[in-house]
Amino acid sequence: MSTFTQLSPSRKRLLGALLAVAIVGVGSIGVGGAVAVAAETAPRAAVDLGEAGTFAVLSKSGITDVYASTVSGNVGSSPITGAAIHLTCPEVLTGTIYSVDAEGPSCKVTDDTYLTTAVSDVELAYTDAAGRTTPDFINLGAGEIGGLTLTPGLYKWGTDVNISTDVTLTGSSTDVFIFQISKDLQQASAQNVILAGDAQAKNVFWQVAGSVAIGTTAHFEGTILSQTMIALKTGASINGRLLAQTAVTLQSNTVTAPVE
Repeated sequence: MSTFTQLSPSRKRLLGALLAVAIVGVGSIGVGGAVAVAAETAPRAAVDLGEAGTFAVLSKSGITDVYASTVSGNVGSSPITGAAIHLTCPEVLTGTIYSVDAEGPSCKVTDDTYLTTAVSDVELAYTDAAGRTTPDFINLGAGEIGGLTLTPGLYKWGTDVNISTDVTLTGSSTDVFIFQISKDLQQASAQNVILAGDAQAKNVFWQVAGSVAIGTTAHFEGTILSQTMIALKTGASINGRLLAQTAVTLQSNTVTAPVE
């Protein structure tokens, strides 16, 4: 037991996943695979973000910014130099700006080890979200979800996903929404992702293989796990996290990490 507790968060999750696969495999021998289905769908587990969950904005190749944005939560970029973090200290209302080196905003904290772990955890979380099986909905709306009210579950698209008008996510405080998008995610200007019932931003995950563009003055909810760029246009806001495997671009935006 002591050996397991000393592992890094990402290693713990990897070991846990291997144990889960072993248990499901044993169960499926006796019940024709029914255990494997039940294990994922009742209830569907949230994506484990590890150390990445402590960030509001985290990228691998920098964060650009058109002043003034406001961020509530930690900010960081790795492995690129801290000089690629363009947010200023007053724009980060709560939390810390982390850099891999001595470059970056004057208030930054240099912690290469912490950032390396967090970025690794972004990649693990992306793989977790992308690897979920037995979707409840496939290619819903042919990729256009504007105007819909969505219930908890796993959604999968082999297309772009567009939010041309408001979309509502309704559920309880423990319900999980996972969106697997194989191409781009685009939200039109002045449109909103709305949480209804007691749905929580911390339980909403958008896994996007392409790029993400949130339109001017639009509002978004949930954690974005993008394999490429996340771009927020002028005045857009998000109650969630921007976790990009390339760059994040901000233009006078409001980013608020969800309450855990």
